[in-house]
Amino acid sequence: MSISPAELEVILLSLKVALWCVGISLLPALLMAWLLARKEFYGKTALNVLVHLPIVLPPVVVGYFLLVLLGNRGPVGGWLLEHFGISLIFNWKGVVVATAVMAFPFITRAIRQAIEAVDQNLEIAALTLGRSPFMVFLTITLPLILPGILAGMTLGFARALGEFGATITFVANIPGETQTLPLAIYSLLQTPNAETAVWRLVIISVVLAFAAIALSEWLTRRSVHRLGGNL
Repeated sequence: MSISPAELEVILLSLKVALWCVGISLLPALLMAWLLARKEFYGKTALNVLVHLPIVLPPVVVGYFLLVLLGNRGPVGGWLLEHFGISLIFNWKGVVVATAVMAFPFITRAIRQAIEAVDQNLEIAALTLGRSPFMVFLTITLPLILPGILAGMTLGFARALGEFGATITFVANIPGETQTLPLAIYSLLQTPNAETAVWRLVIISVVLAFAAIALSEWLTRRSVHRLGGNL
């Protein structure tokens, strides 16, 4: 059951991608969740549908759209390559983008539900006492939705670890560059006499997912306990 250098490389790349995915998605997801939960505006339904579209679309379709938009000849990808020398296809940065797009609705949904559960009378009372909207959010809303944020981060991290379809369509399956755990397992399933390696990576995937959920539960309970002690 010893892990080979190639398998270790896959594990480390998967963890790096998942962490970057959550890191770049969290703030936009928080802003989007607050917008959808607290504001009424023309086109809100369309925006909500657009945010949640990656959940219902086949991941391969999402990956194809990313390839069209962000490929080196795409309108966005071509501009990035021409002006900044940034290419997102066939490298780990593209994997981060693909996983972030797929994880974003899960993070947003968890945070939005937490915001909607906050009693708006608390926010209104703080505003009438002279607090600015930003300070109300920072000192009242944010602490109350912290468990939802942690839940969203966990969902996003787990989704990034398990992402397959959009990744392989957008950035291919390149060992050492874009091959994460699901892609490595897929490759091994097509390799003769690789059952042991498949099981090894499957077990590692389960352990990582379990650890992420357990950590989220622990952090959530601590945040709820601290919040209860401060009320």
